[in-house]
Amino acid sequence: MINVALERAYAPFFGEIKDQLRIAHIMSTSHDSVHNMDFGLSQDQRLTPGAQVVGRVASILRVLSVNMPRGIGTSAVARMTGLSRPTAHRLLGALGEQGFVDRDQFTGTWLLGPELYLMGSVAAERYDITELAREHVAALADETGESAFLSARRGGETICLLRQDGSFPIRSFVLYEGKRFPLGVASAGLAILSFLTEAAAERYITQAELEARYGPAHSSNALRERVTETREQGYAVNPGLIVKGSWGMGAAVFNRAGQPAWALSLTGIEPRFTVSRQRELGRLLLHHAHRLTKRLSSG
Repeated sequence: MINVALERAYAPFFGEIKDQLRIAHIMSTSHDSVHNMDFGLSQDQRLTPGAQVVGRVASILRVLSVNMPRGIGTSAVARMTGLSRPTAHRLLGALGEQGFVDRDQFTGTWLLGPELYLMGSVAAERYDITELAREHVAALADETGESAFLSARRGGETICLLRQDGSFPIRSFVLYEGKRFPLGVASAGLAILSFLTEAAAERYITQAELEARYGPAHSSNALRERVTETREQGYAVNPGLIVKGSWGMGAAVFNRAGQPAWALSLTGIEPRFTVSRQRELGRLLLHHAHRLTKRLSSG
């Protein structure tokens, strides 16, 4: 059967090639449990001994990851994770003893450690799609002149994995490799959020509380409207909602289970994203997202 999410994402521009959108599994409510674990701790997880410590360690590692390669101080880690400074220092020290983080002896800043590099190299064999995606990111940059990206979903966030700048000399630097955004904020995250199951998307929107940090344009109701619009168009548009004048567009890339796990996106200045040009950029994004999805499903 045709994957419902894929069909909905690509139908506006690929209705004539539905037969090419057949992927192994169909998105259904049975996948809902997969999304449940992504947004916060469940009651069972909260009762699990050590779960709080694991959550704190994970938040520290994420903070370090977005501050590579310059590193970050203990006080800043504490502030960004919501931990007390003594707790952050104690956990950083324990992670350092195991090689998961490293400390620059000259500056005192913390960085990701060699053990994570080794583990990441092993995990990349299963999760890394950057080599497959690289040609699509490069083609998008070449065909549009804009900056093109590949982002991956990690729970309730997206993280940028690849950036390729196009020929147009004025660029947006809101998104760069290693940058994280909550789902629904940047165009990549909006594209992914829009093609989750309706139950999973609504659960996230209800719990995310993005308005306090990103402004009223990210209220629950505003986000629901953009999700609906994205589902209708097949691609997401971010009209300068993060930084005024910096626009973005994104299209979801699906894994073998039919879940939106990555996104291809474009960013640039507002005059380059006129209504008439958005349609052409949308076609290109959907074309490459569709091709990459097909390659991943047949690999």
